[in-house]
Amino acid sequence: MELTNRIIVTRNYIDGAPKESDFEVRSRVVSLSREPAGSVIVRSLYVSIDPYQLTRMKSDSSSQSYSSLATGIAPGEEVDCYGVGKVVASGDPEFEEGDLVGGLLSWGEYCVLKPGAMFRKLDPMGFPLSHHVGALAFSGLTAYAGLFEVGKAKKGEKVFVSAASGSVGHLVGQFAKLHGCYVVGSAGSKAKVELMKEKLGFDDAFNYKDETDLKATLKKYFPEGIDVYFDNVGGEMLEAAVDNMNAFGRVAVCGVISEYTGKGRKAAPDMMDVIFRRITIRGFLAADFMCVFPEFMSAACEHLGSGKMVSLEDISIGLDSIPSAFVGLFAGGNLGKKIVQMAAE
Repeated sequence: MELTNRIIVTRNYIDGAPKESDFEVRSRVVSLSREPAGSVIVRSLYVSIDPYQLTRMKSDSSSQSYSSLATGIAPGEEVDCYGVGKVVASGDPEFEEGDLVGGLLSWGEYCVLKPGAMFRKLDPMGFPLSHHVGALAFSGLTAYAGLFEVGKAKKGEKVFVSAASGSVGHLVGQFAKLHGCYVVGSAGSKAKVELMKEKLGFDDAFNYKDETDLKATLKKYFPEGIDVYFDNVGGEMLEAAVDNMNAFGRVAVCGVISEYTGKGRKAAPDMMDVIFRRITIRGFLAADFMCVFPEFMSAACEHLGSGKMVSLEDISIGLDSIPSAFVGLFAGGNLGKKIVQMAAE
């Protein structure tokens, strides 16, 4: 079987804010006969669109050296990503045509998964397939592990989440509320603020674009200080959060969306506060915590199944929508997890 595979690639290295013109569609022929024995061809159904991918598209970034999931992507190379798909041809006896799989796919209509690739058979467990790209995949694990393993949140503690309507942030806030914490989130629009309070159950929320003094703003929302800060932003927000942290506070550093494009000022928290308040600031990757994946899945499935937690998904349709979907992440255009549906289920 030979298939024509349309894929999205970068035209050039992207060292600033991404533009749709930085990407193009290319076509390649895929066939099991051209691949190593045991390979599997998958039709992509849903693929994840994540801001960290921008660091992989730069001509140089320190992040490319420290994780196999963040290695550099040269112009013209396939962009791998997490996704869900369906097997259309298999040279592996463990997989049959029609099997659903989840794992590292690519920004392409089809993906060749060679022996040793990271993928597995997928049981939807009654949930939408799109959930298995976000809330029940790495976004959910990132939220759960960051809050409980890195942030070590305890019942009754005060938790602040930045970019709290995004793919990870909206799940962090809900996990924290279900754990008995006081939760405040920040986002970039009035609509997102209202959604956090009315649909996601946050105790409070604010639009950071309306604030001229973030340190004073956080003091208003946390008069008794912050115990856990889940950081998706970096920059001035991290500085303001540290300024309002309690003694022995914990900062789980998940992302730095304000710094990815090189336009935002890099964070410079007051290190004297860090020392004398004994604040822990720790960066982490979801892959560090695969050991808690079963625990996370049990909790997430229970909360989603009971309706105590909701998964926000922002789904675009078709391969050609990938560039605009990706660019939109850096303009705050997404609400919840950004996903592209590549084909009908």
